Amino acid sequence: MTFQDFNFNEKLLDGLDSMGYSKPTPIQSQAIPLIQTGKDLIACAQTGTGKTAAFLLPILDKIINTPEDKRRLNTLIISPTRELATQIDNQVEGLGYFIGVSSISIYGGGDGAAWNQQRKALEEGAEIIIATPGRLIAILQMGAIDFSQLQHLILDEADRMLDMGFYDDILKIIKHLPLQRQTLLFSATMPPKIRKLAHSILIEPEQLNIAISKPSAGILQQAYLVYDTQKIALLTHILKSNDWGSVIIFASTKEYVKKLDTELHKVGLKTKAFHSDLDQKEREEIMRDFKAKSLQILIGTDILSRGIDVEGISLVINYNTPHDPEDYIHRIGRTARAETTGTAITFINDKDQRKFLAIEDLIEREIPKLSLPAGMGDAPTYQPQKRVSSGVINKKKTYHKKKTGTNNPKKS
Repeated sequence: MTFQDFNFNEKLLDGLDSMGYSKPTPIQSQAIPLIQTGKDLIACAQTGTGKTAAFLLPILDKIINTPEDKRRLNTLIISPTRELATQIDNQVEGLGYFIGVSSISIYGGGDGAAWNQQRKALEEGAEIIIATPGRLIAILQMGAIDFSQLQHLILDEADRMLDMGFYDDILKIIKHLPLQRQTLLFSATMPPKIRKLAHSILIEPEQLNIAISKPSAGILQQAYLVYDTQKIALLTHILKSNDWGSVIIFASTKEYVKKLDTELHKVGLKTKAFHSDLDQKEREEIMRDFKAKSLQILIGTDILSRGIDVEGISLVINYNTPHDPEDYIHRIGRTARAETTGTAITFINDKDQRKFLAIEDLIEREIPKLSLPAGMGDAPTYQPQKRVSSGVINKKKTYHKKKTGTNNPKKS
């Protein structure tokens, strides 16, 4: 299948050519024809599968063929973070370069000039609005936006938005939208709360499930068993032992992010820490440098795992084993996007082995454990099953003592 098979407008096909799109990904091949029918859609697809273009392309094509008087505020896209909103906006600009479709990303955290630009775009009627829930709620309360002509509502990374507590905000936003619309819901996972949301806002939707919870085949997954005291030395060794391209290091907290940034600067590595304490201007500057390849190493928390779409990331390092197996999928999905390849390395300390076992269970494969470089000392032994068994036995012993009254178990 090629993009020609979708009967897109020739100018839209020119935009695809200019951005280097050659053939549709699986989610694009399956979602685009369904969206073209006008039906509601629930699509379960993780980041890196080409889902953004899967919903943008048919929407852009519809806008081209929409009468001028009905283009105003034609499509609303709701995304969980300002970074993702900006990326979608950039992709609209690239794909729609030859068709003259206007878009604006709306999010909090900017200065007065940014807010004035957003308000002006709303008043003049940009065809596509990409907004974070919080900022959009504030605008709706001001009465500064008229969605009466809206044709399409798209919820991107819906599971992430619900994890961030936006369920009620989404329902409030939908009350301002016309009932006659096409609604598309994209989510990397499909827990019960997403199905509940879908049931309340979609009408007889089509459903797609594309490669859920499976990393790209192009990712070389590796792991090191390592004590916390060895991690900095191991990280430094990895970064200096190969001519990596762009690198992302994931840490569990912003405190870890700041610490790693300091430690890596000490050994002469050029890095930047990306965390919630930065203002919007600082975050945008860091992302601009990273995309331009003037910054090689980016350090961040899980805010980056779904909020960044940069080509050419050759290495992802999980400095801390992700707590949730799904977060592992999203983190390593920053590399080997589309048809490229990349490496993902995870550090497993002696306390995180059960977490890593859960990851291996989810992806249904064992990830190779590499030996520590010479001179770094002994590493922990990988025995997650033994730890699980030990935990069960201890619980049974405690329960027995409590029942017989022979001892008072300590409170954990």
